[in-house]
Amino acid sequence: MLHLQDIEDAAQVVYRAFAPTPQYRWALSSQRLGADCWIKHENHTPVGAFKIRGGLTYFDQLARRGALPREVVSATRGNHGQSIGWAARAHGVACTIVVPHGNSAEKNAAMRALGVALIEHGADFQEAREHAAGLAAERGAHMVPSFHVDLLRGVSTYWWELLRAVPQLDRVYVPIGQGSGACSAVLARQALGHKARIVGVVSAHATTYADSLAAGRVVESPVTTVLADGMACRVADPDALALLRPHLDHVVQVSDDEVAQAMRALFADTHNVAEGAGAAAFAAAMQERAQLQGQCVGVAMSGGNVDTDRFARVLTNS
Repeated sequence: MLHLQDIEDAAQVVYRAFAPTPQYRWALSSQRLGADCWIKHENHTPVGAFKIRGGLTYFDQLARRGALPREVVSATRGNHGQSIGWAARAHGVACTIVVPHGNSAEKNAAMRALGVALIEHGADFQEAREHAAGLAAERGAHMVPSFHVDLLRGVSTYWWELLRAVPQLDRVYVPIGQGSGACSAVLARQALGHKARIVGVVSAHATTYADSLAAGRVVESPVTTVLADGMACRVADPDALALLRPHLDHVVQVSDDEVAQAMRALFADTHNVAEGAGAAAFAAAMQERAQLQGQCVGVAMSGGNVDTDRFARVLTNS
C-alpha cells in the first residue's frame, strides 16, 4: 500500500510542523520488563498524540490533488479530531467534529482551541461517526474518515523513525483503536524490511479487533472501557482488518486496571503522562514480561491527553 519513498516523502510534510519525536531506552521501565525497553514519545507532538501526523498528510494529499474542500467533518474521541482540526486550520478549511456525549472535557477544549466547531452526539464513537457522515452529506462537506491511506502516510512516519533509530528491536507493542497506528507499524516495518514482531493491543473492554481478527471478518463488540477512550471502538474497519490479519504476531487484551497500573508505572519511570490508550502498549508488555526476558522491546506511548481529574484518580488509586 505504501512504499519507503511514500513514507520518506510524508516525513517531510510532517517535519514542516514539528521535529521527529524522541525514543528513549528508559532504565526503570527496562527493569520492570526484564528487557531493553524503548519508548516512542508520541505524547510530545503539538497535539500530544500521534494522530497529528495523519492529519497533516491527509490534507497535504487533498491540496496536491487540488481538492481542498470548504469544510470537513469527522468524528473522534479526541486525538483524531485534534489532528484534523490542526491541519484544517493550517489550510484555511472549516472543520466540524462530532464526539459522543461524555467525551473527555479537556480533549474537547483542545479541539475548540484549534477552531473546531464541536458537536456532541450519540452514546459512543460509532454513533458519533454515523452522525458525522450524515452531517457531511447534508452540508456537502468532505467527510474525513478515521482510517484512510492518506492518514497512514503520516502515521507510518513515527514507526519509521523508531524502527530506524532502534534497528535491534525484537518486538513492538502498538495499541489498536480504529487501526491506523497498528497498520502504520506494519507498513513501516515492511518498507524498511525490519524483522520486529508487531503485537497488537486492544482494550479487554472493547474487543472488536481481537474478535474480528480471530473470526476473519468484522465482529461488532460492545465497548465498556472507561479509561482507554482512544481504543473505544465498537466496529472494526474492514480495510484495517485486512491489512493487520497477515502481519500481527498476536493480540493482547488489557483491562482498565492493567492500563491504570501502566499509567502509574510510566509516570514513575519517565515522568511522562500517558492517557489510557497511550499506556496500553506498556500494559501489554507488562502482561507478557515473562516472554520478554533479554529482548529489545519497543512501546508506543501514543498519546498523553488524559483529563487532569482522571489522571489524579489513577495516580492515587494505586
